[in-house]
Amino acid sequence: MAFDQLTAHPLKPATLNMEGISKRTMEEHFKLYQGYVNKYNEIMTKLETVDRSTANQTYSDLRELKLELSFALGGVKNHEIYFNHLGGKGGEPGGKLKGAIEKYFGSFEKFKEDMKQTGIAARGWVWLAYDYDTKRLFNYLGDAQNTFPIWNASPILALDTYEHAYFIDHGAARGPYIDAFFKNLDWTVVEENFNRLRV
Repeated sequence: MAFDQLTAHPLKPATLNMEGISKRTMEEHFKLYQGYVNKYNEIMTKLETVDRSTANQTYSDLRELKLELSFALGGVKNHEIYFNHLGGKGGEPGGKLKGAIEKYFGSFEKFKEDMKQTGIAARGWVWLAYDYDTKRLFNYLGDAQNTFPIWNASPILALDTYEHAYFIDHGAARGPYIDAFFKNLDWTVVEENFNRLRV
């Protein structure tokens, strides 16, 4: 079965002129995202001709390709959320999103502190997501591109906590990077993500 190849979305110009997250960091980070796009396309191409008769849970070409596809596609989707809402002026959200954050976290400041501390605890990603089953927003933690743990939940904000997101600018100090992340968030994009939900 033929598939549509993915193409990397270009960085918005505003993401190359941010406070606390340098142009060099963003350009290097984009190369990693481009690599995920390329690997997704490569794996999907190989899946078209893989020998499915040798499928095995210990090791098989099919198992390996399907497993690594989830990592590559997770890398694409996570970075597209992340890059898309950077390049803003920070501050706080408005509208329905602000009300939802206050409802589920108590206040915007409590949400921000929870996301920051979850980011300190994470090895890979933090997502603010709406869970359709529990009917609430929550900051979820995932340690790899393919470990978003909650089915039937939609992420509206993504914080990359891999070292490549901040090491050039902040060394091993993740806290100042997360502060810079919040200073450069475009809340209008996050609000649009939230408004698309079936809430």
